[in-house]
Amino acid sequence: MISKRFSMKMLSAALVLGAVANASAQDCTPKVADSELIKSGTLIMSTNPTLPPLQFVDSNGDLQGMRIELGNEIAKRLCLEPEYIRIEFSAMIPGLQSGRWDLINTGIFFTEERAGLMQMIPYENQAISISVAPDTETVYETKEDLDGMAIGVEIGGFEEAKLRLMDEELKGEGLDGITIRAFDNFAMAFQALRSGQVDGVVSIDAVAKEYDTRGDFETALSGLYPAPVALAMKNPALADAVSETLVEMKADGSLGALFDEYGLPMVDGDYTVKGPGR
Repeated sequence: MISKRFSMKMLSAALVLGAVANASAQDCTPKVADSELIKSGTLIMSTNPTLPPLQFVDSNGDLQGMRIELGNEIAKRLCLEPEYIRIEFSAMIPGLQSGRWDLINTGIFFTEERAGLMQMIPYENQAISISVAPDTETVYETKEDLDGMAIGVEIGGFEEAKLRLMDEELKGEGLDGITIRAFDNFAMAFQALRSGQVDGVVSIDAVAKEYDTRGDFETALSGLYPAPVALAMKNPALADAVSETLVEMKADGSLGALFDEYGLPMVDGDYTVKGPGR
């Protein structure tokens, strides 16, 4: 039987631990008011986890990748709990505008048109690549070498827009152009390439490089149509807080270390928010 004295010691210890936990929670005051968030104390982010090594699902079903690590660190520094919604890219902007999530964290390319719809913070430089089957014997040197190919792409994104631009450019040169096949996500597009339904897939450079390194697919061309990648938000107050966090992370070296770990290029800018009213 536990003595009364021992029970009192346990109760006292529990009260001390509870006080420490409460003090820790109070020490970390959220930098964004609940009124600016969809869910109290939580940063809800949308992501399309079909782009290794940037965002993907591991063998345990957990989200991994550079952008997931970045989102987690941003949430931590804002004293918020990170929460992710896995969704196709085509639903990202409508979902943000309708209040389903606070932040798009899927590597959305920055354009002036998109900045007219939402708050955007460019933070990463990327370009697009064309991946082909690993056993291809064709040598690709210019986009003209892609003429006549059927190329898969995720629907609704920067990559699709640039692939359609490339098709127009080729036809403007008097060539046949590209047969574009749009898929719900990149995983489906690469599966189509694996099964021979398309001749190539367009994705961002980092993803194509990852698949090339694994030996799954070969990079035919890379560095096409370079542009900055951004985080996107609807709420201006949240956007300002995220911008300040990125500046802080750059100053203490943690942002550079994360980009170096994944071999990715950072933007040269100062993480200024671009969007309506800016």
